[in-house]
Amino acid sequence: MSEITLNTIISDPEVQSLIASADHNLEEIGYTEHGPRHLGVVAERARRIILGLGHSEREAELAAIAGHMHDIGNVVNRRQHALFGAVLARPILLRLGMDFDEANKIIAAIGNHHEGEGEPVSNISAALIIADKSDVHSSRVRASGDVVGDIHDRVNFAAVSSDIFIKNEGKTIGIEILIAPKVASVMEYFEIFLQRMHSSKVAAEYLGADFELIINGVKLA
Repeated sequence: MSEITLNTIISDPEVQSLIASADHNLEEIGYTEHGPRHLGVVAERARRIILGLGHSEREAELAAIAGHMHDIGNVVNRRQHALFGAVLARPILLRLGMDFDEANKIIAAIGNHHEGEGEPVSNISAALIIADKSDVHSSRVRASGDVVGDIHDRVNFAAVSSDIFIKNEGKTIGIEILIAPKVASVMEYFEIFLQRMHSSKVAAEYLGADFELIINGVKLA
């Protein structure tokens, strides 16, 4: 068994095809971008969370791999895509030569990342949950999207910036978002993201930290 890296996964043709097809399917039903940009952001933030809490480089690499693969299940169906993604990911990881135990950690993270359908079962899965929920940004809105009529598009389009932060020596993990109030209100953000923020809170608690949400400089949670 060889030590598989994020670059190994990114360059794999099967993974590339799954990501492209999954993102296409979501575009067809009107969802925001779930392609290379989103996956890159999630992988980087999941890695940063693990390292920021003092865990190993290898654990951070596994979190990044889970971040890159977490949405491939959308190639099958949006509903229960986390479970489909986990099932699809395992044979790919084993084909590439990953250790069984490491592959199992990644598929558990993928299978538990979606709000309402899973819970944090490891540091990797908790980091993935927070990283995924933190990516709210205008660039995720499709060019053909109805920004005015669709609240998901409107809230994403209003997000000028978003990022995760770790402070108090790892005792606090949070998401900070800058929203253009002329495009969407903070209340609209809460209307569609309340469950996601609850998932992030649960994940932070798993990591031994409090969760904070800061929007336009104001601490809201």
